[in-house]
Amino acid sequence: MAVTRPFSDEQSRLLINLRQRYETWMESERALAVLPYDLRRKTVSGREYLYRIFDRGGNGASLGPMTPELEQQFEAYHAEKSALKDRIRSLRPVLAESAALYRALRLPLLSSEAGPILRECDRRSLLGTHLLVVGTNAIPAYMAEANAAILLPDETEDFDIAWVAEEAEENERRVWDMLKAVDSTFTLNTERTFQARNAKAYEVELLVAPSRAETLGSRDQPRPIPLPEQEWLLLGRPVDHVIGCRDGTPARIVAPDPRWFALHKLWMARQAKRNPLKRPKDRQQGMALLDAVAQAMPHYPLDENFEGELPGELHDCFAEWRESSSATAATVPRF
Repeated sequence: MAVTRPFSDEQSRLLINLRQRYETWMESERALAVLPYDLRRKTVSGREYLYRIFDRGGNGASLGPMTPELEQQFEAYHAEKSALKDRIRSLRPVLAESAALYRALRLPLLSSEAGPILRECDRRSLLGTHLLVVGTNAIPAYMAEANAAILLPDETEDFDIAWVAEEAEENERRVWDMLKAVDSTFTLNTERTFQARNAKAYEVELLVAPSRAETLGSRDQPRPIPLPEQEWLLLGRPVDHVIGCRDGTPARIVAPDPRWFALHKLWMARQAKRNPLKRPKDRQQGMALLDAVAQAMPHYPLDENFEGELPGELHDCFAEWRESSSATAATVPRF
């Protein structure tokens, strides 16, 4: 049975405060992100026009000759943009303070490389609606859900996300545009087209369930291979937490239901096609996470009703955990 160490009252309070401050900051970041890049006056042939600017290069399109209505739009835009920037600037110190306390209290940390990707996903309102964190980077969120530390291996030097949107994206490039906004050096791995890699060799792998494969934009990248086992990670209730990164910044994680994530890990540990170096860690994570669910997440029941929902491929995995958990519990001295 995995060892879980409940968070102290101080750690629990910090998690709540960090989330509140992060959400207030991110709300302003999202509002700023949906504004046009810029609105500028331009004089052409002696006549003043209002231009909407698309990027830093100054590319844009005319909104027409300046009128009282466009003048009002210009003033309102710059007033709103200035107010949002001031609010973001004022929130950064208190957010940094919470993130520093997070590290000092030894709460579970996320890799520094994953943080910018998650924040950009959140800024673009993609977390939970379009993307889930499905790899080892999800583990800190499960610890926050359990309100306890769980003895598990550290995160790996890559990032696994799953495309989960229910509606078709047509020609959108949501994933690729997000990655390029984080780091312009991201390129597609031509040998593994479901994977992107930046100049520092940090890898981002995109996964998808067959039922969601057609909703990914036809021009988007990377291009995941639909995997039937990814369907399991769409079930149940996702977890949603703000976690501190190793570089002292916060990031939000939305990850699959911990029960289905754990059973998926146990199933992967049994697959001959799985990298043999990863299979032991898969099993350790799956067993430990199910233990943590049983011990500290009563709102995710592991009862007969849940067992009845399991597909045939996962019955043996669940039975393996139940037998191991029962055997371990039987050897624990009772006082």
